Amino acid sequence: MGFLYFAYGSNMLPKRLLARCPSARFVGHAAAAGYDLEFSKISKDGSGKATLVVAEDTARGALFEIANTDRADLDRAEGKGYLRDDQFEVERTADGQRVRATTYVASTIDRQLKPYDWYLALVIAGAEYHSLGQEYLTRLRRFRHEIDADEKRESRLQALSALRADGILNYRSLL
Repeated sequence: MGFLYFAYGSNMLPKRLLARCPSARFVGHAAAAGYDLEFSKISKDGSGKATLVVAEDTARGALFEIANTDRADLDRAEGKGYLRDDQFEVERTADGQRVRATTYVASTIDRQLKPYDWYLALVIAGAEYHSLGQEYLTRLRRFRHEIDADEKRESRLQALSALRADGILNYRSLL
């Protein structure tokens, strides 16, 4: 038995999600009407991470089926500051059917935050992988970001590893 998961941030990149949840299997694209993507979730490293915020827009992402045995690992990977919503409604792009999925939304936001360059590159790589459209990619590339001065940051190294596994050797080229 498993659950549907709506990925809209760095977990859209399958190599990133599979490192966290080996059972994850892509099942389609989806959209969350009435939401927009921001990088305003407060992270322990001081940068902004992706979250959904209520807006007159539509956030795009990918649906994955994940085994229940991987749920605790996904919760740990998302970490503190996110609230898990197991009844988040999205519309499947392929057939327009509305389904409920698990996703994570920030409990507190700070709109002054910016994502690190490597993190924004992960999100863009996921959007490119899933062909979410040039307009969506352009929107993502417009986000201001910061260069991470800590080249040995564990989360940075993990992100760069996922990007390399996906064939992206120069992550800055995505920005």
